[in-house]
Amino acid sequence: MTQSEAATGAPSPGDPVGGTPGGQAAMSLGVFIPIGNNGWLLSENAPQYRPSFALNKAITLKAEGYGFDFALSMIKLRGFGGKTEFWDHNLESFTLMAGLAAVTTRIRLFATAATLCLPPAIVARMAATIDSISDGRFGLNLVTGWQKPEYDQMGLWPGDAYFADRYAYLAEYAQVLRALWETGVSDLKGTYFQMNDCRLSPRPQAPMKIICAGQSGAGLAFTAQYADYNFCLGKGLNTPTAFAPVVDRLAEASAKTGRRVTCYALFMIVADETDAAAMATWEHYRAGADAEAIAWLGRQGAADTTSGADTNVRQLADAAGAVNLNMGTLVGSYATVAAMLDAIGAIAGVEGVLLVFDDFLKGLDAFGTRIQPLMHTRRHIAAAPLAEVA
Repeated sequence: MTQSEAATGAPSPGDPVGGTPGGQAAMSLGVFIPIGNNGWLLSENAPQYRPSFALNKAITLKAEGYGFDFALSMIKLRGFGGKTEFWDHNLESFTLMAGLAAVTTRIRLFATAATLCLPPAIVARMAATIDSISDGRFGLNLVTGWQKPEYDQMGLWPGDAYFADRYAYLAEYAQVLRALWETGVSDLKGTYFQMNDCRLSPRPQAPMKIICAGQSGAGLAFTAQYADYNFCLGKGLNTPTAFAPVVDRLAEASAKTGRRVTCYALFMIVADETDAAAMATWEHYRAGADAEAIAWLGRQGAADTTSGADTNVRQLADAAGAVNLNMGTLVGSYATVAAMLDAIGAIAGVEGVLLVFDDFLKGLDAFGTRIQPLMHTRRHIAAAPLAEVA
């Protein structure tokens, strides 16, 4: 089984793209594009493919055509191995999004900064450059880095004490970014960064949006202080609202900072004509789970002995459901999935969803033509895919 053939004044996440028939703002949609091989399924029975610009271009243009609001790419510097060589093959986030910025017109684009590898002043300048390429459609996802071998292989791991200090490091990182983007100058004298009249010009055209996916108390506190959106990991199989307590915790953290920060929920979609057909596909993926790659993931998650049980690393690395990194998964007919997505949109504080698919191109077509028209939170979106490109 292979991935489908790849030859095929924007709103930001949180900005309403219109109204539903009932008058409320539409649910915003994002696609988590597959910058690493095989997407998010650690299974020998799932589509097997390598990442490429052509594939991600086709996915992003198709998402743009169906009215998606944004596309996000992660950064991964070392994979999990196993029979599927899971995430052993990856593109780089900023250069990929710069290329996509040049071939898209409406969809907002987010790159991910590996903050242990890239000084904040360099990231600020790269972001301002892609902001220029995209005419203001670019934003940034900040990650602390949790998998030690990614950074240790380059001599960049700061020591295991970093597990406990990583959000203090990220807070200074974000302060440098914000100062450079907003004023063009940073003189921060911190524990981790010493800036000496650091300059940036040109600056972004509009305030740069920052995303964080932290689920722990420290991660949510960081998001409430420095970010604009939080990505919450969906939980379980066909339990669309199980992540809602994280939304409540973010609201509590945001109340302390007085800033408006909202959530986007991350979910995988496996859909078909009937519930039974979709579930059969899901069970086929589970039956082919790459045990070796999953074991590697578990060892990396266990290396952090300082973070609490609320960190997203604990959820991702739980061996019980690691075939898709324990991501919340919606499996069912097109109507069933549409109803579950509407349930997510009804949660106060949730502005949208970030979606992954087992087969991205087929999945996006199914979403755009079969699922989206059934969603009360998206029914008014009348979009068609852009012409296929070579």
